[in-house]
Amino acid sequence: MSINVCNDRSMASITSLPSGVSGSSLVLISTQTASSSATIDFTSGIDSTYKEYIFKFTDIHPATDNVQFSFQANVSGGSGFNETITSTFFTAYHNEADDNTGVTYAGSYDLAQSTSFKSLTYQIGNDNDHSSNGTLHLFDPSNTTFVKHFIARTSASTYHNYERDSFVAGYFNTTSAIDEIQFKMSSGNIDAGTIKLYGVV
Repeated sequence: MSINVCNDRSMASITSLPSGVSGSSLVLISTQTASSSATIDFTSGIDSTYKEYIFKFTDIHPATDNVQFSFQANVSGGSGFNETITSTFFTAYHNEADDNTGVTYAGSYDLAQSTSFKSLTYQIGNDNDHSSNGTLHLFDPSNTTFVKHFIARTSASTYHNYERDSFVAGYFNTTSAIDEIQFKMSSGNIDAGTIKLYGVV
């Protein structure tokens, strides 16, 4: 058996994984770009093909100051983007003046058996250089036995010039398959930004 070692920041070439070791990869399903958009909807591509789906959003810029970027879902055959969610939210923050930092549980951003949209960010600003970026994972949405879990992490520049690193987790309290996701701001349009949907192999 040979052993590959690292020397001087270089590594011997590895041409294949050992048997029993598998890797995962992302398969791009679709891309949507906002331009003064009320919502960004993913109404296809979420099915039983993959056990995990990932949404990556880049440079999400709101038209309105001090808003949250949020999402909701529809079960197969459903409408209205109003599935029941239970969730949690905490955030770390640091301001540009370097005089206020911390980590806090944001209970007002939680949902408890609610059909409201779930906030993914904290108080995004609409200055020209403000935006939010992040990732949302949706697990096994076509499963008809278990509730549908999600986790998210976002970075946002806020209206009062803070950096907010937000952590979100929760579940859709349904055993029906989920096949549609909608994103929107808590108020006003999504002025700009891109969301990509991936399946995880």
